[in-house]
Amino acid sequence: MSATVFLDKDGTLIQDVPYNVDPDQIRLAPFAGRALRTLAEHGHTVVIVSNQSGVARGYFPESALEAVRERITTLCRGFGVDLAGFYYCPHHPEGSVADFAIECECRKPGDGLLRAAAADLGVRLEESWMVGDILDDIEAGKRAGCRTVLIDNGNETEWRLPATRWPDAVVRNLDNAARLVVAGSLQTQPDRHPPQAPIAAPVQLRASA
Repeated sequence: MSATVFLDKDGTLIQDVPYNVDPDQIRLAPFAGRALRTLAEHGHTVVIVSNQSGVARGYFPESALEAVRERITTLCRGFGVDLAGFYYCPHHPEGSVADFAIECECRKPGDGLLRAAAADLGVRLEESWMVGDILDDIEAGKRAGCRTVLIDNGNETEWRLPATRWPDAVVRNLDNAARLVVAGSLQTQPDRHPPQAPIAAPVQLRASA
C-alpha cells in the first residue's frame, strides 16, 4: 500500500549547505536518488517539510525559496518523483525580521507543516512517515501521528530522547529509509540509548506480504 512520506530537506534529501538558496549549490544527499526512485516505483507520495529560519534572520527573502523549490522539484523528477508539496516555516522567535520573528506552530519540532500538508492533500497522518536527520524532525512526526525514521548521519548532536523524540527506526541514509517505508513494517526498534558512533547497518527489513 502506498503512503505519504514527509522528508526533511537539508541533510536528509539534499546536502546541507547552511542557509543556502542558490539553486546551483543544491545537490541530492548521498543515496537520495536511489531512495527517490524506490519511493516512485512503489507509488509513494513525497512531501518536503523544512525549517527555513534564514527568512526570519534576514539572510534571504522568502521569495528566494521559490527557486529552491523549483530546483528540488527538478532533481526529484529526474528519479521519477513528482513532489506533492513543498512546505516550509520561515519563522524564528529570535529572528531580526519583525514579521517572521514569532513563535509559531509550523517550526519543527512542531507539527504544523505536516498538518497543513495533510489538510491540503487529504493525507492520513497515521498512515504516513516522517524522515529526517535530527530529532526535531522525529518529534514533529510523532506529534502528527506519523511513523518516524531518523537518518543517523552525524547531524544530530544533542541526543535528548524523551518519548516524544524516540524514532521508530534509525538508519544510515535515505535509501535505507525508503526501503524501510516500502517494507511497510518495522522488525526492530532502536536501542534504548542514543548511538555513540555511526550505526554499522540499517535496521533489518521484513519484506511486505
